[in-house]
Amino acid sequence: MATPSMSVYFDEELGKDDTSADGSEQKPYKTLLFAHIQHPPAPSDGPQYLTRKKEAGADQGPGVSEIHQAWVPATKTALKKAGNLYDQHKRKQAKGDELAIREKQEAERRQQALEEAKKLQIHQDPKLPKAIKIRLNEKDPALIKLRSGESKKDVDYSEGRGTRVRVTGRVHRLRTQKDVIFITLQDGYGFLQCVLTGDLTKTYDAMTMTLETSLEIFGEMWEVPPKQHAPDDRELHADYYTVIGKAAGDKEAITTRVSPDADPQTLYDNRHLVLRGQIASSVMKVRAALLRAFRQTYEEITPTCLEVTPPCMVQTQVEGGATLFAFDYYSQKAYLTQSSQLYLETCLPSLGNVFCVAPSFRAEKSQTRRHLSEYTHIEAELDFIMFDDLLAHLELVMCRVIEIVLANPHIAQLVRDLNPKFEVPERPFKRMKYADAIDWLVEHDIKNTEGEPHTFGDDIAEAAERKMTDIINRPIFLTHFPTEIKAFYMKKDPQDARVTESVDCLMPGVGEIVGGSMRMDDYEELMEAYKRVEIDPTPYYWYTDQRKYGTSPHGGYGLGLERFLAWMCGRYTVKECSLYPRFTDRCTP
Repeated sequence: MATPSMSVYFDEELGKDDTSADGSEQKPYKTLLFAHIQHPPAPSDGPQYLTRKKEAGADQGPGVSEIHQAWVPATKTALKKAGNLYDQHKRKQAKGDELAIREKQEAERRQQALEEAKKLQIHQDPKLPKAIKIRLNEKDPALIKLRSGESKKDVDYSEGRGTRVRVTGRVHRLRTQKDVIFITLQDGYGFLQCVLTGDLTKTYDAMTMTLETSLEIFGEMWEVPPKQHAPDDRELHADYYTVIGKAAGDKEAITTRVSPDADPQTLYDNRHLVLRGQIASSVMKVRAALLRAFRQTYEEITPTCLEVTPPCMVQTQVEGGATLFAFDYYSQKAYLTQSSQLYLETCLPSLGNVFCVAPSFRAEKSQTRRHLSEYTHIEAELDFIMFDDLLAHLELVMCRVIEIVLANPHIAQLVRDLNPKFEVPERPFKRMKYADAIDWLVEHDIKNTEGEPHTFGDDIAEAAERKMTDIINRPIFLTHFPTEIKAFYMKKDPQDARVTESVDCLMPGVGEIVGGSMRMDDYEELMEAYKRVEIDPTPYYWYTDQRKYGTSPHGGYGLGLERFLAWMCGRYTVKECSLYPRFTDRCTP
Protein backbone atom coordinates (compact mmCIF):
# COMPACT_ATOMS: atom_id res chain seq x y z
CA MET A 1 0.00 0.00 0.00
CA ALA A 2 1.15 3.57 -0.62
CA THR A 3 2.18 5.83 2.23
CA PRO A 4 0.59 9.30 2.56
CA SER A 5 1.67 11.71 -0.20
CA MET A 6 3.75 9.00 -1.82
CA SER A 7 4.78 9.60 -5.45
CA VAL A 8 4.21 6.76 -7.91
CA TYR A 9 5.83 6.98 -11.32
CA PHE A 10 4.69 5.51 -14.66
CA ASP A 11 6.18 5.88 -18.12
CA GLU A 12 4.30 4.53 -21.13
CA GLU A 13 7.52 4.35 -23.20
CA LEU A 14 10.09 2.99 -20.76
CA GLY A 15 8.04 1.52 -17.91
CA LYS A 16 7.05 -2.10 -17.26
CA ASP A 17 3.89 -3.63 -15.83
CA ASP A 18 5.54 -6.53 -14.06
CA THR A 19 7.46 -7.41 -10.88
CA SER A 20 10.66 -5.81 -12.18
CA ALA A 21 9.07 -2.36 -11.67
CA ASP A 22 8.31 -0.76 -8.28
CA GLY A 23 6.85 2.64 -9.26
CA SER A 24 10.00 4.60 -8.48
CA GLU A 25 11.66 7.08 -10.82
CA GLN A 26 14.29 4.48 -11.68
CA LYS A 27 11.77 1.63 -12.18
CA PRO A 28 8.46 3.19 -13.27
CA TYR A 29 5.33 1.28 -14.22
CA LYS A 30 4.12 1.36 -17.82
CA THR A 31 0.44 2.26 -17.30
CA LEU A 32 -1.58 4.32 -14.87
CA LEU A 33 -3.98 1.39 -14.32
CA PHE A 34 -1.15 -0.88 -13.15
CA ALA A 35 0.05 1.93 -10.85
CA HIS A 36 -3.47 2.07 -9.34
CA ILE A 37 -3.50 -1.72 -8.83
CA GLN A 38 -0.11 -1.71 -7.08
CA HIS A 39 -0.73 1.50 -5.13
CA PRO A 40 -4.49 2.07 -4.83
CA PRO A 41 -5.82 5.64 -4.64
CA ALA A 42 -7.29 6.96 -1.38
CA PRO A 43 -9.87 9.71 -0.64
CA SER A 44 -7.16 11.76 1.11
CA ASP A 45 -3.40 11.63 1.38
CA GLY A 46 -3.33 9.05 -1.41
CA PRO A 47 -0.39 8.56 -3.75
CA GLN A 48 0.41 11.10 -6.41
CA TYR A 49 0.74 9.54 -9.87
CA LEU A 50 3.47 11.14 -11.99
CA THR A 51 4.19 10.53 -15.65
CA ARG A 52 7.07 11.55 -17.88
CA LYS A 53 6.56 14.47 -20.21
CA LYS A 54 9.07 15.65 -22.80
CA GLU A 55 10.03 19.34 -22.67
CA ALA A 56 9.25 21.44 -25.70
CA GLY A 57 12.08 21.27 -28.23
CA ALA A 58 13.74 18.30 -26.60
CA ASP A 59 15.19 15.52 -28.71
CA GLN A 60 12.38 13.09 -29.51
CA GLY A 61 14.67 10.25 -30.59
CA PRO A 62 15.10 6.91 -28.81
CA GLY A 63 18.20 8.12 -26.99
CA VAL A 64 16.51 11.05 -25.21
CA SER A 65 18.04 11.68 -21.77
CA GLU A 66 16.21 12.27 -18.49
CA ILE A 67 17.43 15.88 -18.23
CA HIS A 68 15.27 16.73 -21.23
CA GLN A 69 12.15 15.24 -19.55
CA ALA A 70 10.09 16.19 -16.52
CA TRP A 71 7.78 14.26 -14.20
CA VAL A 72 4.33 15.81 -14.10
CA PRO A 73 1.08 14.79 -12.39
CA ALA A 74 -1.31 12.66 -14.46
CA THR A 75 -4.16 14.64 -15.99
CA LYS A 76 -7.65 14.55 -14.49
CA THR A 77 -8.96 12.82 -17.61
CA ALA A 78 -6.31 10.10 -17.34
CA LEU A 79 -6.99 9.68 -13.61
CA LYS A 80 -10.74 9.37 -14.20
CA LYS A 81 -10.29 6.77 -16.94
CA ALA A 82 -7.80 4.79 -14.85
CA GLY A 83 -10.12 5.04 -11.83
CA ASN A 84 -12.99 3.51 -13.82
CA LEU A 85 -10.78 0.71 -15.08
CA TYR A 86 -9.49 0.13 -11.53
CA ASP A 87 -13.06 -0.16 -10.22
CA GLN A 88 -13.78 -2.76 -12.91
CA HIS A 89 -10.62 -4.61 -11.91
CA LYS A 90 -11.68 -4.68 -8.25
CA ARG A 91 -15.14 -6.00 -9.10
CA LYS A 92 -13.65 -8.70 -11.30
CA GLN A 93 -11.14 -9.62 -8.61
CA ALA A 94 -13.90 -9.78 -6.01
CA LYS A 95 -15.91 -12.13 -8.21
CA GLY A 96 -12.82 -14.25 -8.74
CA ASP A 97 -12.17 -14.40 -5.00
CA GLU A 98 -15.81 -15.29 -4.37
CA LEU A 99 -15.68 -18.01 -7.03
CA ALA A 100 -12.46 -19.40 -5.56
CA ILE A 101 -14.09 -19.54 -2.12
CA ARG A 102 -17.16 -21.31 -3.51
CA GLU A 103 -14.99 -23.78 -5.44
CA LYS A 104 -12.95 -24.49 -2.33
CA GLN A 105 -16.10 -25.01 -0.29
CA GLU A 106 -17.54 -27.27 -3.00
CA ALA A 107 -14.30 -29.27 -3.13
CA GLU A 108 -14.38 -29.65 0.64
CA ARG A 109 -18.02 -30.76 0.56
CA ARG A 110 -17.28 -33.24 -2.23
CA GLN A 111 -14.27 -34.60 -0.38
CA GLN A 112 -16.39 -35.01 2.75
CA ALA A 113 -19.10 -36.75 0.70
CA LEU A 114 -16.49 -39.05 -0.84
CA GLU A 115 -15.17 -39.97 2.58
CA GLU A 116 -18.72 -40.79 3.70
CA ALA A 117 -19.29 -42.76 0.47
CA LYS A 118 -16.31 -44.97 1.25
CA LYS A 119 -18.22 -46.25 4.29
CA LEU A 120 -21.16 -47.42 2.18
CA GLN A 121 -20.79 -51.00 0.97
CA ILE A 122 -23.30 -52.63 -1.38
CA HIS A 123 -23.96 -56.37 -1.41
CA GLN A 124 -25.68 -58.72 -3.80
CA ASP A 125 -29.00 -60.04 -2.49
CA PRO A 126 -28.76 -63.84 -2.41
CA LYS A 127 -32.56 -64.10 -2.57
CA LEU A 128 -32.70 -62.66 -6.07
CA PRO A 129 -33.02 -64.99 -9.09
CA LYS A 130 -29.76 -66.31 -10.55
CA ALA A 131 -28.48 -63.92 -13.19
CA ILE A 132 -27.94 -65.06 -16.80
CA LYS A 133 -24.60 -63.98 -18.33
CA ILE A 134 -25.22 -62.31 -21.70
CA ARG A 135 -23.40 -60.24 -24.28
CA LEU A 136 -24.81 -56.76 -24.80
CA ASN A 137 -26.18 -57.65 -28.24
CA GLU A 138 -28.20 -60.65 -26.98
CA LYS A 139 -31.84 -60.21 -28.04
CA ASP A 140 -33.23 -63.75 -28.10
CA PRO A 141 -36.77 -63.42 -26.61
CA ALA A 142 -36.57 -67.02 -25.44
CA LEU A 143 -33.62 -66.02 -23.26
CA ILE A 144 -34.33 -62.36 -22.44
CA LYS A 145 -37.73 -61.19 -21.24
CA LEU A 146 -38.24 -57.44 -21.00
CA ARG A 147 -40.34 -56.01 -18.20
CA SER A 148 -42.81 -53.27 -19.13
CA GLY A 149 -45.22 -51.02 -17.29
CA GLU A 150 -44.65 -49.42 -13.90
CA SER A 151 -43.73 -50.60 -10.40
CA LYS A 152 -43.20 -48.97 -7.05
CA LYS A 153 -39.89 -50.81 -6.87
CA ASP A 154 -36.95 -50.16 -9.20
CA VAL A 155 -36.16 -53.88 -9.22
CA ASP A 156 -38.97 -56.39 -8.83
CA TYR A 157 -38.65 -60.00 -9.98
CA SER A 158 -42.03 -61.11 -8.67
CA GLU A 159 -44.40 -62.79 -11.11
CA GLY A 160 -41.46 -63.55 -13.41
CA ARG A 161 -41.31 -60.06 -14.85
CA GLY A 162 -37.93 -59.00 -16.32
CA THR A 163 -35.05 -61.44 -16.77
CA ARG A 164 -32.21 -60.93 -14.33
CA VAL A 165 -28.93 -60.74 -16.25
CA ARG A 166 -25.23 -60.25 -15.65
CA VAL A 167 -23.32 -58.10 -18.14
CA THR A 168 -19.75 -56.85 -18.47
CA GLY A 169 -18.37 -53.97 -20.46
CA ARG A 170 -16.91 -50.49 -20.35
CA VAL A 171 -18.59 -47.16 -19.69
CA HIS A 172 -19.19 -45.57 -23.09
CA ARG A 173 -21.48 -42.78 -21.92
CA LEU A 174 -22.18 -41.47 -18.43
CA ARG A 175 -25.00 -39.18 -17.26
CA THR A 176 -25.60 -38.36 -13.62
CA GLN A 177 -28.85 -36.91 -12.29
CA LYS A 178 -30.17 -36.55 -8.77
CA ASP A 179 -30.34 -40.06 -7.30
CA VAL A 180 -30.01 -41.67 -10.77
CA ILE A 181 -26.98 -42.60 -12.88
CA PHE A 182 -27.39 -43.59 -16.53
CA ILE A 183 -24.53 -45.67 -17.95
CA THR A 184 -24.28 -46.80 -21.55
CA LEU A 185 -22.15 -49.90 -21.47
CA GLN A 186 -20.30 -51.32 -24.49
CA ASP A 187 -18.52 -54.64 -24.90
CA GLY A 188 -17.57 -54.66 -28.58
CA TYR A 189 -20.75 -56.54 -29.49
CA GLY A 190 -23.36 -53.97 -28.61
CA PHE A 191 -24.53 -51.20 -26.27
CA LEU A 192 -26.82 -51.37 -23.25
CA GLN A 193 -28.19 -48.58 -21.09
CA CYS A 194 -27.90 -49.40 -17.39
CA VAL A 195 -29.78 -47.45 -14.70
CA LEU A 196 -28.36 -47.13 -11.17
CA THR A 197 -30.62 -45.92 -8.38
CA GLY A 198 -30.75 -45.82 -4.58
CA ASP A 199 -27.60 -46.80 -2.68
CA LEU A 200 -25.94 -47.86 -5.96
CA THR A 201 -25.51 -44.16 -6.78
CA LYS A 202 -24.06 -43.24 -3.38
CA THR A 203 -20.97 -45.47 -3.29
CA TYR A 204 -17.45 -44.13 -3.73
CA ASP A 205 -17.19 -46.00 -7.05
CA ALA A 206 -20.39 -44.41 -8.33
CA MET A 207 -19.37 -40.89 -7.29
CA THR A 208 -15.97 -41.25 -9.00
CA MET A 209 -17.18 -43.13 -12.08
CA THR A 210 -15.21 -42.33 -15.27
CA LEU A 211 -15.63 -43.15 -18.95
CA GLU A 212 -14.03 -46.45 -20.04
CA THR A 213 -14.20 -47.93 -16.53
CA SER A 214 -14.92 -51.66 -16.88
CA LEU A 215 -17.89 -52.96 -14.87
CA GLU A 216 -19.90 -56.06 -14.08
CA ILE A 217 -23.56 -55.18 -13.58
CA PHE A 218 -26.46 -57.33 -12.40
CA GLY A 219 -30.04 -56.30 -12.91
CA GLU A 220 -33.48 -56.64 -14.47
CA MET A 221 -34.15 -56.08 -18.18
CA TRP A 222 -36.79 -53.47 -18.99
CA GLU A 223 -38.44 -51.97 -22.00
CA VAL A 224 -37.58 -48.29 -22.35
CA PRO A 225 -40.49 -46.08 -21.19
CA PRO A 226 -42.55 -44.38 -23.93
CA LYS A 227 -40.92 -41.29 -25.50
CA GLN A 228 -37.54 -42.28 -24.05
CA HIS A 229 -34.58 -43.55 -26.08
CA ALA A 230 -31.85 -46.10 -25.47
CA PRO A 231 -29.90 -48.59 -27.63
CA ASP A 232 -32.29 -51.32 -28.88
CA ASP A 233 -35.11 -49.65 -26.85
CA ARG A 234 -34.28 -51.51 -23.66
CA GLU A 235 -32.37 -50.92 -20.45
CA LEU A 236 -31.05 -52.75 -17.43
CA HIS A 237 -32.18 -51.65 -13.96
CA ALA A 238 -29.22 -52.55 -11.78
CA ASP A 239 -29.46 -54.26 -8.40
CA TYR A 240 -25.70 -54.74 -7.95
CA TYR A 241 -22.42 -53.93 -9.70
CA THR A 242 -18.68 -54.17 -9.22
CA VAL A 243 -15.83 -52.19 -10.73
CA ILE A 244 -13.40 -54.45 -12.60
CA GLY A 245 -10.96 -51.79 -13.78
CA LYS A 246 -11.25 -48.09 -13.01
CA ALA A 247 -10.29 -45.77 -15.88
CA ALA A 248 -8.19 -42.64 -15.43
CA GLY A 249 -9.98 -39.32 -15.00
CA ASP A 250 -9.24 -35.59 -14.79
CA LYS A 251 -6.23 -34.64 -16.98
CA GLU A 252 -5.75 -38.27 -18.02
CA ALA A 253 -9.39 -38.85 -18.95
CA ILE A 254 -9.91 -40.40 -22.36
CA THR A 255 -11.91 -37.36 -23.50
CA THR A 256 -8.83 -35.22 -22.77
CA ARG A 257 -6.40 -37.58 -24.49
CA VAL A 258 -8.47 -37.89 -27.67
CA SER A 259 -10.74 -34.85 -27.75
CA PRO A 260 -12.58 -34.31 -31.07
CA ASP A 261 -10.62 -31.12 -31.81
CA ALA A 262 -7.22 -32.69 -31.08
CA ASP A 263 -4.38 -32.38 -33.57
CA PRO A 264 -4.43 -35.28 -36.11
CA GLN A 265 -0.96 -36.42 -35.06
CA THR A 266 -2.13 -36.58 -31.43
CA LEU A 267 -5.03 -38.77 -32.53
CA TYR A 268 -2.66 -41.06 -34.45
CA ASP A 269 -0.38 -41.25 -31.37
CA ASN A 270 -3.43 -42.32 -29.36
CA ARG A 271 -4.97 -44.53 -32.02
CA HIS A 272 -5.41 -47.26 -29.38
CA LEU A 273 -7.85 -44.95 -27.58
CA VAL A 274 -9.48 -43.56 -30.75
CA LEU A 275 -10.46 -47.13 -31.66
CA ARG A 276 -12.70 -47.19 -28.58
CA GLY A 277 -14.87 -44.49 -30.14
CA GLN A 278 -18.09 -45.38 -31.92
CA ILE A 279 -17.05 -44.07 -35.34
CA ALA A 280 -13.63 -45.76 -35.46
CA SER A 281 -14.98 -49.06 -34.14
CA SER A 282 -17.87 -48.95 -36.62
CA VAL A 283 -15.44 -48.52 -39.52
CA MET A 284 -13.46 -51.54 -38.30
CA LYS A 285 -16.64 -53.63 -38.11
CA VAL A 286 -17.58 -52.72 -41.68
CA ARG A 287 -14.00 -53.56 -42.69
CA ALA A 288 -14.35 -57.04 -41.19
CA ALA A 289 -17.68 -57.49 -42.99
CA LEU A 290 -16.05 -56.51 -46.28
CA LEU A 291 -13.30 -59.09 -45.85
CA ARG A 292 -15.90 -61.78 -45.13
CA ALA A 293 -17.91 -60.67 -48.16
CA PHE A 294 -14.93 -60.81 -50.52
CA ARG A 295 -14.09 -64.34 -49.41
CA GLN A 296 -17.72 -65.41 -49.73
CA THR A 297 -17.95 -63.87 -53.20
CA TYR A 298 -14.85 -65.66 -54.45
CA GLU A 299 -16.41 -68.92 -53.23
CA GLU A 300 -19.76 -68.21 -54.93
CA ILE A 301 -18.76 -67.03 -58.40
CA THR A 302 -18.24 -69.35 -61.35
CA PRO A 303 -15.51 -70.34 -61.69
CA THR A 304 -14.53 -69.98 -58.05
CA CYS A 305 -11.29 -68.40 -56.86
CA LEU A 306 -9.05 -70.26 -54.43
CA GLU A 307 -7.38 -68.31 -51.62
CA VAL A 308 -3.58 -68.58 -51.43
CA THR A 309 -0.99 -66.93 -49.18
CA PRO A 310 2.01 -65.51 -51.09
CA PRO A 311 5.17 -64.31 -49.30
CA CYS A 312 5.66 -60.72 -48.13
CA MET A 313 9.49 -60.90 -48.31
CA VAL A 314 10.64 -60.86 -51.93
CA GLN A 315 13.62 -60.13 -54.16
CA THR A 316 11.75 -58.75 -57.17
CA GLN A 317 9.79 -55.60 -57.92
CA VAL A 318 6.34 -55.20 -59.41
CA GLU A 319 5.50 -51.49 -59.46
CA GLY A 320 8.92 -49.81 -59.78
CA GLY A 321 12.07 -49.74 -57.69
CA ALA A 322 11.51 -46.25 -56.28
CA THR A 323 8.74 -47.46 -53.95
CA LEU A 324 10.48 -50.52 -52.50
CA PHE A 325 11.18 -51.03 -48.81
CA ALA A 326 14.59 -52.75 -48.81
CA PHE A 327 16.09 -54.79 -45.95
CA ASP A 328 18.93 -57.21 -45.31
CA TYR A 329 17.84 -60.83 -45.60
CA TYR A 330 20.68 -63.02 -44.30
CA SER A 331 23.23 -60.85 -46.16
CA GLN A 332 21.05 -60.76 -49.28
CA LYS A 333 19.09 -57.75 -50.51
CA ALA A 334 15.35 -58.23 -50.17
CA TYR A 335 12.18 -56.14 -50.19
CA LEU A 336 8.73 -55.97 -48.66
CA THR A 337 6.30 -56.89 -51.41
CA GLN A 338 4.58 -54.21 -53.49
CA SER A 339 2.09 -56.75 -54.82
CA SER A 340 1.53 -60.50 -54.78
CA GLN A 341 0.51 -60.54 -58.44
CA LEU A 342 3.57 -62.33 -59.85
CA TYR A 343 3.19 -65.16 -57.35
CA LEU A 344 -0.53 -65.48 -58.04
CA GLU A 345 0.18 -65.93 -61.74
CA THR A 346 2.35 -68.96 -60.97
CA CYS A 347 -0.64 -70.64 -59.26
CA LEU A 348 -2.97 -70.59 -62.28
CA PRO A 349 -1.85 -73.82 -64.04
CA SER A 350 -2.57 -76.11 -61.08
CA LEU A 351 -4.97 -74.17 -58.83
CA GLY A 352 -7.16 -72.33 -61.32
CA ASN A 353 -8.29 -68.80 -60.54
CA VAL A 354 -6.79 -67.58 -57.28
CA PHE A 355 -6.93 -64.63 -54.89
CA CYS A 356 -5.17 -63.43 -51.78
CA VAL A 357 -5.76 -60.98 -48.96
CA ALA A 358 -2.34 -59.76 -47.89
CA PRO A 359 -0.44 -56.60 -46.93
CA SER A 360 1.42 -54.67 -49.62
CA PHE A 361 4.04 -52.02 -48.99
CA ARG A 362 4.94 -48.87 -50.92
CA ALA A 363 7.86 -46.63 -49.89
CA GLU A 364 6.11 -43.69 -51.47
CA LYS A 365 6.58 -40.39 -49.64
CA SER A 366 3.09 -39.26 -50.42
CA GLN A 367 0.96 -37.23 -48.01
CA THR A 368 -2.32 -37.55 -49.92
CA ARG A 369 -5.46 -38.72 -48.19
CA ARG A 370 -5.61 -41.94 -50.24
CA HIS A 371 -2.06 -43.27 -49.76
CA LEU A 372 -0.65 -45.61 -47.12
CA SER A 373 2.79 -47.20 -46.80
CA GLU A 374 1.17 -50.48 -45.76
CA TYR A 375 -2.29 -51.47 -46.92
CA THR A 376 -4.47 -54.54 -47.28
CA HIS A 377 -4.36 -55.73 -50.89
CA ILE A 378 -7.08 -57.96 -52.31
CA GLU A 379 -5.60 -59.42 -55.49
CA ALA A 380 -6.85 -62.00 -57.95
CA GLU A 381 -5.57 -63.64 -61.13
CA LEU A 382 -7.85 -65.28 -63.69
CA ASP A 383 -6.82 -67.82 -66.33
CA PHE A 384 -7.98 -68.22 -69.94
CA ILE A 385 -9.85 -64.91 -70.16
CA MET A 386 -10.11 -61.90 -72.45
CA PHE A 387 -10.07 -58.24 -71.38
CA ASP A 388 -13.88 -57.95 -71.42
CA ASP A 389 -14.07 -61.00 -69.16
CA LEU A 390 -11.81 -59.24 -66.66
CA LEU A 391 -14.06 -56.15 -66.59
CA ALA A 392 -17.21 -58.25 -66.18
CA HIS A 393 -15.60 -60.20 -63.32
CA LEU A 394 -14.53 -57.00 -61.53
CA GLU A 395 -18.00 -55.48 -61.75
CA LEU A 396 -19.61 -58.70 -60.55
CA VAL A 397 -17.26 -59.10 -57.58
CA MET A 398 -17.56 -55.52 -56.31
CA CYS A 399 -21.34 -55.40 -56.63
CA ARG A 400 -21.81 -58.82 -55.03
CA VAL A 401 -19.56 -57.80 -52.12
CA ILE A 402 -21.68 -54.70 -51.51
CA GLU A 403 -24.85 -56.79 -51.73
CA ILE A 404 -23.56 -59.26 -49.12
CA VAL A 405 -22.42 -56.49 -46.76
CA LEU A 406 -25.73 -54.63 -46.90
CA ALA A 407 -27.71 -57.85 -46.44
CA ASN A 408 -26.53 -57.86 -42.82
CA PRO A 409 -28.94 -55.47 -41.04
CA HIS A 410 -26.42 -54.52 -38.34
CA ILE A 411 -23.62 -53.74 -40.81
CA ALA A 412 -26.04 -51.96 -43.17
CA GLN A 413 -27.05 -49.68 -40.30
CA LEU A 414 -23.39 -48.92 -39.54
CA VAL A 415 -22.84 -47.98 -43.20
CA ARG A 416 -25.91 -45.70 -43.13
CA ASP A 417 -24.74 -44.08 -39.89
CA LEU A 418 -21.25 -43.50 -41.27
CA ASN A 419 -22.28 -42.49 -44.78
CA PRO A 420 -25.98 -41.54 -45.12
CA LYS A 421 -25.39 -40.66 -48.80
CA PHE A 422 -24.05 -44.08 -49.80
CA GLU A 423 -25.84 -45.62 -52.76
CA VAL A 424 -25.37 -49.02 -54.35
CA PRO A 425 -23.50 -48.37 -57.62
CA GLU A 426 -25.48 -48.41 -60.83
CA ARG A 427 -24.67 -51.22 -63.24
CA PRO A 428 -23.16 -51.48 -65.74
CA PHE A 429 -20.20 -49.33 -64.73
CA LYS A 430 -19.32 -46.60 -67.18
CA ARG A 431 -16.54 -47.61 -69.61
CA MET A 432 -14.16 -44.83 -70.66
CA LYS A 433 -10.90 -45.20 -72.55
CA TYR A 434 -7.88 -43.20 -71.44
CA ALA A 435 -7.85 -41.22 -74.71
CA ASP A 436 -11.49 -40.26 -74.18
CA ALA A 437 -10.71 -39.21 -70.61
CA ILE A 438 -7.98 -36.89 -71.90
CA ASP A 439 -10.51 -35.29 -74.27
CA TRP A 440 -13.05 -34.99 -71.42
CA LEU A 441 -10.50 -33.23 -69.17
CA VAL A 442 -9.61 -30.79 -71.95
CA GLU A 443 -13.29 -30.06 -72.68
CA HIS A 444 -13.94 -29.37 -68.98
CA ASP A 445 -10.81 -27.22 -68.65
CA ILE A 446 -9.24 -29.44 -65.97
CA LYS A 447 -5.48 -28.89 -66.19
CA ASN A 448 -2.57 -31.24 -65.50
CA THR A 449 -0.09 -30.74 -62.64
CA GLU A 450 1.86 -28.18 -64.70
CA GLY A 451 -1.27 -26.11 -65.24
CA GLU A 452 -1.40 -27.08 -68.91
CA PRO A 453 -4.17 -28.85 -70.86
CA HIS A 454 -3.91 -32.64 -70.69
CA THR A 455 -2.35 -34.42 -73.64
CA PHE A 456 -2.09 -38.09 -74.61
CA GLY A 457 0.69 -39.67 -72.54
CA ASP A 458 0.03 -37.68 -69.36
CA ASP A 459 -0.23 -39.68 -66.15
CA ILE A 460 -3.56 -38.23 -65.01
CA ALA A 461 -3.01 -36.77 -61.54
CA GLU A 462 -5.09 -37.76 -58.53
CA ALA A 463 -6.87 -34.40 -58.24
CA ALA A 464 -7.92 -34.34 -61.90
CA GLU A 465 -8.97 -37.98 -61.80
CA ARG A 466 -11.10 -37.45 -58.69
CA LYS A 467 -12.68 -34.29 -60.06
CA MET A 468 -13.70 -36.07 -63.24
CA THR A 469 -15.12 -39.01 -61.27
CA ASP A 470 -17.06 -36.73 -58.91
CA ILE A 471 -18.58 -34.77 -61.81
CA ILE A 472 -19.62 -37.93 -63.67
CA ASN A 473 -20.73 -39.29 -60.26
CA ARG A 474 -20.78 -42.99 -61.04
CA PRO A 475 -18.23 -45.82 -61.05
CA ILE A 476 -15.90 -45.67 -64.05
CA PHE A 477 -13.77 -48.35 -65.69
CA LEU A 478 -10.95 -46.20 -67.11
CA THR A 479 -9.18 -48.40 -69.67
CA HIS A 480 -6.37 -48.63 -72.24
CA PHE A 481 -3.60 -46.60 -70.65
CA PRO A 482 -0.44 -45.83 -72.64
CA THR A 483 2.34 -48.40 -72.39
CA GLU A 484 4.85 -45.84 -71.07
CA ILE A 485 2.91 -45.05 -67.90
CA LYS A 486 1.97 -48.62 -66.94
CA ALA A 487 3.86 -51.56 -65.46
CA PHE A 488 6.15 -53.64 -67.68
CA TYR A 489 4.05 -56.83 -67.51
CA MET A 490 0.81 -55.35 -68.92
CA LYS A 491 -0.30 -56.72 -72.26
CA LYS A 492 -0.54 -54.35 -75.22
CA ASP A 493 -3.86 -53.89 -76.97
CA PRO A 494 -3.72 -55.97 -80.20
CA GLN A 495 -5.69 -53.20 -81.95
CA ASP A 496 -3.47 -50.31 -80.76
CA ALA A 497 0.12 -51.03 -79.66
CA ARG A 498 0.38 -47.59 -78.04
CA VAL A 499 -1.86 -48.68 -75.19
CA THR A 500 -2.29 -51.61 -72.82
CA GLU A 501 -5.29 -53.74 -71.94
CA SER A 502 -5.41 -52.12 -68.52
CA VAL A 503 -8.10 -50.76 -66.24
CA ASP A 504 -8.50 -48.53 -63.18
CA CYS A 505 -11.85 -48.55 -61.40
CA LEU A 506 -12.67 -45.05 -60.16
CA MET A 507 -15.27 -44.37 -57.49
CA PRO A 508 -16.80 -40.96 -56.63
CA GLY A 509 -15.24 -39.35 -53.58
CA VAL A 510 -12.12 -41.50 -53.46
CA GLY A 511 -10.84 -42.06 -57.01
CA GLU A 512 -8.98 -45.23 -57.96
CA ILE A 513 -9.75 -48.29 -55.85
CA VAL A 514 -8.81 -51.05 -58.32
CA GLY A 515 -6.01 -51.42 -60.85
CA GLY A 516 -5.80 -54.37 -63.23
CA SER A 517 -4.79 -55.58 -66.66
CA MET A 518 -4.26 -58.49 -68.96
CA ARG A 519 -0.75 -59.88 -68.44
CA MET A 520 1.82 -60.50 -71.17
CA ASP A 521 1.57 -64.16 -72.12
CA ASP A 522 4.21 -64.20 -74.87
CA TYR A 523 7.76 -65.09 -73.80
CA GLU A 524 9.54 -62.83 -76.33
CA GLU A 525 7.27 -59.89 -75.59
CA LEU A 526 7.98 -60.22 -71.85
CA MET A 527 11.75 -60.43 -72.42
CA GLU A 528 11.54 -57.27 -74.53
CA ALA A 529 9.57 -55.56 -71.73
CA TYR A 530 12.33 -56.39 -69.19
CA LYS A 531 14.81 -54.78 -71.56
CA ARG A 532 12.64 -51.70 -72.14
CA VAL A 533 12.44 -50.87 -68.41
CA GLU A 534 16.03 -52.01 -67.74
CA ILE A 535 15.16 -54.88 -65.41
CA ASP A 536 17.49 -57.86 -65.19
CA PRO A 537 15.25 -60.88 -66.00
CA THR A 538 17.46 -63.32 -64.09
CA PRO A 539 15.74 -62.99 -60.67
CA TYR A 540 12.38 -63.32 -62.45
CA TYR A 541 13.14 -66.76 -63.92
CA TRP A 542 10.27 -68.35 -62.00
CA TYR A 543 7.85 -65.74 -63.39
CA THR A 544 9.17 -65.94 -66.93
CA ASP A 545 8.86 -69.73 -66.88
CA GLN A 546 5.08 -69.39 -66.92
CA ARG A 547 5.43 -68.37 -70.59
CA LYS A 548 7.70 -71.35 -71.36
CA TYR A 549 5.51 -74.09 -69.92
CA GLY A 550 2.07 -73.78 -71.44
CA THR A 551 1.27 -70.08 -71.58
CA SER A 552 -2.31 -68.78 -71.60
CA PRO A 553 -4.23 -65.51 -71.89
CA HIS A 554 -4.73 -64.33 -68.32
CA GLY A 555 -5.27 -61.18 -66.30
CA GLY A 556 -5.83 -59.89 -62.83
CA TYR A 557 -6.17 -56.95 -60.51
CA GLY A 558 -5.44 -55.48 -57.11
CA LEU A 559 -8.02 -53.75 -54.92
CA GLY A 560 -7.07 -51.53 -51.99
CA LEU A 561 -9.35 -52.52 -49.13
CA GLU A 562 -8.87 -49.21 -47.30
CA ARG A 563 -9.92 -47.21 -50.38
CA PHE A 564 -12.97 -49.41 -50.91
CA LEU A 565 -13.86 -48.97 -47.24
CA ALA A 566 -13.34 -45.19 -47.39
CA TRP A 567 -15.75 -45.04 -50.33
CA MET A 568 -18.45 -47.11 -48.60
CA CYS A 569 -18.14 -45.41 -45.21
CA GLY A 570 -17.66 -41.86 -46.49
CA ARG A 571 -14.30 -41.39 -44.77
CA TYR A 572 -12.14 -38.41 -45.74
CA THR A 573 -8.88 -40.38 -45.68
CA VAL A 574 -7.88 -44.04 -45.97
CA LYS A 575 -5.93 -43.53 -42.74
CA GLU A 576 -9.26 -43.82 -40.90
CA CYS A 577 -9.80 -47.22 -42.52
CA SER A 578 -6.66 -48.94 -41.21
CA LEU A 579 -6.44 -50.37 -37.71
CA TYR A 580 -3.04 -48.73 -37.13
CA PRO A 581 -2.20 -46.70 -40.26
CA ARG A 582 1.35 -46.64 -41.60
CA PHE A 583 2.32 -43.72 -43.80
CA THR A 584 5.21 -41.31 -44.29
CA ASP A 585 6.98 -40.74 -40.94
CA ARG A 586 4.33 -42.74 -39.04
CA CYS A 587 5.16 -46.21 -37.69
CA THR A 588 3.71 -45.93 -34.16
CA PRO A 589 1.99 -47.10 -32.10
